[in-house]
Amino acid sequence: MNDLYLTPPVAALIFFIVVVCGHNFRKTWKQQPLGWQKRAWLFGVPAGIGLLVLGFLPLKL
Repeated sequence: MNDLYLTPPVAALIFFIVVVCGHNFRKTWKQQPLGWQKRAWLFGVPAGIGLLVLGFLPLKL
């Protein structure tokens, strides 16, 4: 478990993906076009997993 960590570039990339997926999730949820539930899941799951990874894996500087 000692070699399980995030480097700053990887953490920044995950953060960017979380922001983009979170924004698209919110936009889909507010507009609710046809088939919006499936798209909300497709955007929400990666955002949630990314937040969990950022929250629980240490950052190695």
